Amino acid sequence: MSQENAETKDKDLTQDEVINTTEDTQTGTADAAAPEMPAAEELSKEAKLEEDLAKEKDKFLRLFAEFENYKKRTSKERLELFKTANQEVLQALLPVMDDFDRALAQIAKSEDEALLKGVELIHNKLRDTLASKGLELVDIKAGDAFDADFAEAITQIPAGDDLKGKVVDVVEKGYKLGDKIIRFPKVVIGN
Repeated sequence: MSQENAETKDKDLTQDEVINTTEDTQTGTADAAAPEMPAAEELSKEAKLEEDLAKEKDKFLRLFAEFENYKKRTSKERLELFKTANQEVLQALLPVMDDFDRALAQIAKSEDEALLKGVELIHNKLRDTLASKGLELVDIKAGDAFDADFAEAITQIPAGDDLKGKVVDVVEKGYKLGDKIIRFPKVVIGN
């Protein structure tokens, strides 16, 4: 065939043949595109599931961290409660300690050694028992610089330059339970 006959043959295609050829081409294109759409949908479903999984993991980690913080906080509160649970009882026993101190001072003036020794034993036993429960004496003595955070000034007296602003006398001992002062020492300061 000559080149003209081939061109004529192409031109002689009927309208039905052109439509069938176009449909085949479109179907072929549609068939090629059809597998891509489900793949895109699968990817989007997969991506969505991964995103949901990441969100759930994040929620879980946050919840777990919150629970860990709760456990730490409650255990810290429990320890704090155990440390200060006896505070009221210990505070109620402090006047008894003060009375023992005054009794020892008076008995020491007498010459009854047996009485002094007996009261000292009872005093030491009470002091050691209270110390085993966490009670400590606030260490302050005459001549120390006055600090309002650790002592309560009940009065001021005229004093020399060497005792100005310092503790002149400790009227009542102070006690602390752990790091917390439960009774401030009462002191006289120099003016």
